Amino acid sequence: MAKRGVTKGQIGQLVMLLQKDFFPELTLDECIANVDSVLSKREVQNAVLTGIQLDILAEEKKLLPPLQNMIAFDEGLYGCDEVLALSIVNVYGSIGFTNFGYIDKFKPGVLKKLNEKNGKDVHTFLDDIVGAIAAAASSRIAHRKQAEREAQEEALAAQTKQDAP
Repeated sequence: MAKRGVTKGQIGQLVMLLQKDFFPELTLDECIANVDSVLSKREVQNAVLTGIQLDILAEEKKLLPPLQNMIAFDEGLYGCDEVLALSIVNVYGSIGFTNFGYIDKFKPGVLKKLNEKNGKDVHTFLDDIVGAIAAAASSRIAHRKQAEREAQEEALAAQTKQDAP
């Protein structure tokens, strides 16, 4: 992804955007750590490699028609890029779908840059993959924070039970 102009820090910023209202104490370092965790999954790595390879082949005009034009011009009715991205989102549960839908619609940060059509670079798959990684990392954070809250509540309930006469 770095060779295609995307850093983990940029994805971490997307995660921060998605989660800051829910977890104001969240840091960019935490977001990047969760991006790393998402990227450590084999199925995520496979989706990243597949999508980037298809983008590169489209840049090199090595795909057969009509696929060449569909990917090169990121045609609206071509949805395979989103389907591949959803395989990443699905790793961390259904909350990722809403995160992905939001970020895919508004294309903040690096996604805006990736979605620009300059006639040379093709990022039909990469913009959705990056959004999906951010959505999955956001979901991972939400799941972890909920587990932390539940553990604290259980500990408080156990302490209250011990303190009761």
